[in-house]
Amino acid sequence: MPNAPLPVYEQCLTEALEASRQWIPAWLDRLQVQLREREAMAPNYPERNALIDAYTLLQRQRDNVARHWLSALAEELEGVSGESAGPVRRTSLSLDELELMGDDQVQEKVETARVQQLATMAAEEHFNEFTARLSTAQGLRAVNADANPLRVSVYIDTLTGALKALQIAPAMRARWLQVGAKSLGAALADMYVRLDKMLAARGVQPAGYNVVTAPDSRVFLDEQLEGPDLLEEPMSERAALLTLDHLHQLLVGSEEVGGDQAADDGMSRSIAAEVVTLLTQRITGDRRLLRPVRSALRDMSPALHELARDNPRFFADKNNPARRLLDNVTARGLAFTSEKDEGFSSFLSELRQIVTELRRPGGKLEARFPAQLERLRRSQDESLPRGELEARGRAVQTLVRVEQRKLLAEKVAEEFRARPDYPKAPGPVRRFLTSVWAQVVAKARIDESEQPPMLSGDSTAKRYVDILSDLLWSSQLALASQNRPRLVKVIPPVLRTLREGLDSIDYPREKVEAFFQTLMGLHEAAYKTQRSERQSAALEAQPEAPVDPDASRLNPDDAELWMRHQEARETNFYDDALPETTQPAFMNTLPMQRDWSEIKAEVALRDASSLAVGSWFDLAQDEQTLRVQLTWASPHGTLFLFGTASGRSLSMTRRGVDRLIETQKLRVVADHSVVDEALDAVAEQALKNSGKR
Repeated sequence: MPNAPLPVYEQCLTEALEASRQWIPAWLDRLQVQLREREAMAPNYPERNALIDAYTLLQRQRDNVARHWLSALAEELEGVSGESAGPVRRTSLSLDELELMGDDQVQEKVETARVQQLATMAAEEHFNEFTARLSTAQGLRAVNADANPLRVSVYIDTLTGALKALQIAPAMRARWLQVGAKSLGAALADMYVRLDKMLAARGVQPAGYNVVTAPDSRVFLDEQLEGPDLLEEPMSERAALLTLDHLHQLLVGSEEVGGDQAADDGMSRSIAAEVVTLLTQRITGDRRLLRPVRSALRDMSPALHELARDNPRFFADKNNPARRLLDNVTARGLAFTSEKDEGFSSFLSELRQIVTELRRPGGKLEARFPAQLERLRRSQDESLPRGELEARGRAVQTLVRVEQRKLLAEKVAEEFRARPDYPKAPGPVRRFLTSVWAQVVAKARIDESEQPPMLSGDSTAKRYVDILSDLLWSSQLALASQNRPRLVKVIPPVLRTLREGLDSIDYPREKVEAFFQTLMGLHEAAYKTQRSERQSAALEAQPEAPVDPDASRLNPDDAELWMRHQEARETNFYDDALPETTQPAFMNTLPMQRDWSEIKAEVALRDASSLAVGSWFDLAQDEQTLRVQLTWASPHGTLFLFGTASGRSLSMTRRGVDRLIETQKLRVVADHSVVDEALDAVAEQALKNSGKR
């Protein structure tokens, strides 16, 4: 989890905006000069006219462009100012987004990529030096270029947005950006040098770089997927084939670019083959999956290539049996951290048999995938201990009930605070009512909503609320001391009802012992004190003392969702403060296989709100690790249910998850499908190839 940003971070953003106000108009002036220079060297009349039009429009719109661009940039930076660096998107384009794009949007994406690459090349050296220092100012433990809010892509995106807002024609936008890309990169480089010097002068040291060796292999995979620098070398035939427009045409089924159907079919098969090659290369190199799993998936590759010849778009259809098989295999593979894990040998055996069946010669290959998908799903169900699925279902029902009780308890607490006799009660009494007793009343109301009492006078919830008048009255010395007979009469039923209510939610007596001692002390003092009516009236006439806000809100110790012992058992409630013997889900775990301090967290968890259902995590405790998947989150995000490969479940509260994140005991392994990530990387590579043409 990132640390809080240093004060100099916000100062740096302010300085960047001030610097941008200086160099953006200057860059626009430089762009006009470049357009004039291009005009003089134009090879033909149409090109010369186009450059003249571009120059004329820029001259007319120069101030508007600068104003809109700076406004968009200020709005962008305002959104990140003062915040720690959160999760960063891995790619600028996903396969799903590409499939939904129109041809014009694809072309615009390609043009933007070309401009970004040219600008990045001009600014890269100084950007890297500046980013190392800025990462420290952001509170990051290691350099993260994608978290830099002043990266080149931010400036280009805000410029493009400003030009769209001004309704500059796409062709004109493209010409401006193409001509001015290198000078834009140079201007950004000068700004990075200026900002780097500012941070250095304030004593900010550069952050270090993390090298990931295992189990996360994305650094290696990026290099492997990108291949040689295509800007420095002629594009290979394969790289020239996988471009964004070709991939888009394949996805939307409009790859026909000519009248030769056979040639078009051949093109689509070639593109699909390249996609499958990169897809399998990415997956089989992902070291979050154990080596035997990656080996089996590598053996499956020929079958996927054969399928792509008959169905070139299978990988983009999430309902396609072959795609679903890949999703299921990789998702299941993430559940294991060691070949010795319970259930791994049976999973691997089943996977190898599936691969053997898919590679069997003869017959129609595509027809085999549904049966193999069903086979894998059936084996997964059979691998779970009997009753675990039912237990998980019961756990979800219990957690829903616990959250409902908590939410209702908050409303009950507000009812208590609205009472006219509430503000003058002592702080300990108010804290007890708005935390523990609100839970008691909430449970009683829920129970009665499910099973109403036979008679209206038998309402337990009503009894628990009715005692408040006597409880609040008896705790106020000025009032109770005037009427000792009433005090003697109300104390026994009040105490009896309080204990009854606490027992109904299994609340430990030791946690409220201080409250009972305070209450009995107040009762004793009221009984022994004798005041005249004049003295009592004078006390009552005194202005109300200001209520301590903490006294009328949940005490931090009681802020957690309260669970009864039975509820905690049913959901395998996890609390890292409990002794290990109370956590059956931690049985038979293995020593941690890697040092967390050496691993770059590609997805930075900030708090429980950033958890996505389906994500895999490593949960660490006492030099042990447990691979868990978030299988359910309550509707209001206050409770979470995790599952292990063996089918065990454990539940946590939001505050418990936050505490694990803060202490770096909960780490993301995968927050997206492995196949989705691989395909997004393919789309990103196609975009890069397009920009380098």
